[in-house]
Amino acid sequence: MNTNFPTNAEPIKLFRVAKSGHSHRAELMLALLDLPYETVEVDMANGAHKAPDYLKISPFGQVPAIDDNGVTLSDSNGIIAYLADRYGDTAEWAGRDPVEKAQIQRWLSVAAGEIFAGPCSARLVTVFGAPFDHAACVAKSHALFEVMEKHLEGKNFLVAERLTLADVAGYSYIAHAPEGGVSLDAYPNIRAWLGRIEAQDRFVGMAKSPIPTAV
Repeated sequence: MNTNFPTNAEPIKLFRVAKSGHSHRAELMLALLDLPYETVEVDMANGAHKAPDYLKISPFGQVPAIDDNGVTLSDSNGIIAYLADRYGDTAEWAGRDPVEKAQIQRWLSVAAGEIFAGPCSARLVTVFGAPFDHAACVAKSHALFEVMEKHLEGKNFLVAERLTLADVAGYSYIAHAPEGGVSLDAYPNIRAWLGRIEAQDRFVGMAKSPIPTAV
């Protein structure tokens, strides 16, 4: 167990949806840092994310959220940054110098922007029935992947020769892009990058959904 975690503390509670990439992003960080945690499934279909008790933890009704012995946070990127800073080596995860820090922040913005608009939203259509323009989401996914494929040429990870918050933030929805009808076949560098993340000690995967044959 992570030696920075108090021995007398309760496990961190992760409020999640098992097939949510945002939830998995937080869970992956918890696992990589070897932190004790327990998952609490949030029944969003029946409005559990809008219940008064949950809104005390996550005021915008967002999933995931964590309760770290009284410290409550929502937003997956905020959660992984907090966990790295409190329980990890901040410089290793968030950047050793101003350039690395800026580059990692850029990829966190990509996770909230292009990844959400592309592979995340395409998967929301096929897995959760979201009313988005699936063809547009797929096109945005491929536009993103073409940039990432070139960026990863000759690189092991997105920013440095080690895993950082950038990789944790990017992994879940890209790894599960085929579930949204977005093939990764044309992107060997991206597939190799995903494989390197999956080879990490304490890596934990996300629940899988069927790959659609048509949308």
